[in-house]
Order: sequence, then structure tokens, then C-alpha cells
Amino acid sequence: MTRLVVEDLSKQFVTEAETLQVLAGVSFKLDAGENLAIVGASGSGKSTLLYILGTLDTPTSGTVLIDGINPFKLGARGLAEFRNQSIGFVFQDHHLLPQLSVLENVLLPAMAQGRPSADIAQRARHLIDEVGLSARIDHIPGRLSGGERQRVAVARALLHRPKLLLADEPTGNLDAATADHIADLLLELPRREGASLIVVTHSDTLSIRAARCLKLVNHQLAAVA
Repeated sequence: MTRLVVEDLSKQFVTEAETLQVLAGVSFKLDAGENLAIVGASGSGKSTLLYILGTLDTPTSGTVLIDGINPFKLGARGLAEFRNQSIGFVFQDHHLLPQLSVLENVLLPAMAQGRPSADIAQRARHLIDEVGLSARIDHIPGRLSGGERQRVAVARALLHRPKLLLADEPTGNLDAATADHIADLLLELPRREGASLIVVTHSDTLSIRAARCLKLVNHQLAAVA
């Protein structure tokens, strides 16, 4: 099953001085459960592409379909709900709330809709166990290492069983050994959960382990030589 279809995607930023072309004619497909690494020089537009795929930014032109749905044709409320239920995010900085426990941070996507159900709370505990943090479930982020915080972020991103998981430099702030462990989780856990993964990274260790790797150069995606 094809999970993600991107066709002729372009993004421009217009300023008084010039029109800045960031993406031009980007097209690719990603199947359900597949993972893809996107590499490229700093400033090449990798994060812009990821933000568009995550519906946090809008394309200038082109089409994005996630399970046959064009999220940019949804109204504001529909788009917010679609993003919450269908897309998970893992950023370079974990973005955990410092006053909340591990469990509460993982439950954050559900808290946006009110009090989490017993089933959602059970799933959060299951994911915390999957990332190896059951013994720290009541700890606040200040009592966790950098790698442990990122593991919490991975669990949080998978809470609603998203169709698409997007990771932006998820190992960028970690030492080599910890980065390897996070790479293990990112490449294995979403696959078991049925989520498709796109990771933007400068890490050769992570990119060469992905099932597919594309490079963003001259505003377009190309196969890595």
C-alpha cells in the first residue's frame, strides 16, 4: 500500500528583494511501513520539505497525499485533527515539557483532546516499555539523559499510531553510542507499528541504515550515488 505520494512539490519564499526557490518539482512515493532518509547540505531545504509533509507549512504548488487524503484541502480544524491523529514528529530537540513526567509527556497528543482514555494511557505505558523507560515512567525530563529524553519523544510521536512519522535530525545532539540506539528505535519501532518513516539527517550512520536514501540538491531529490 502506498502511504505517501508527493507530486511536483515546490516551495518559494518571496521577499522584497527576491524570490527564494527552496524546493522545485519534488516527487516521490513511500509505502506503508517503509523508511526513507533524506540527506543534503545545510540550507538545502530538507527541514522545509519535512515541515510541508507534516502540514506545518504549505507548499507553493504541488500535491501531498497521505493515504489518499490531501491535508491542505482540509479546513483549519480538520487539518489540526488530521495532523494530531495521522502524523508523528521527532525533532532534534525533544521538546518535552519539563514539569511533566515521562508518562504525561507521552500522553500530550491525547491531552489536546481532553482527558486521555484508559486505552490511550495503557498504550502510552506500552510504548514507554518499548523504548526501555518503564523504570523512569514517573521521572521528569530533568532527571533523564539526552538519549532518554529522545526515547520519550519517539514514544510520544507514536501514541496515536500515526500513518507517517517525521524525524528532523533526531540524533544530532547525541553521542555516537546513544545515536545508534535511537537509530535502532526509529528504524524498527515505527515499522512494527505500521508507520512510514522519513528522517532528515546529516548522520551517515543513520542514512545508510535506512531502506531508501535520497539527497536534496538543487531544490530537487536525487538518488544517492
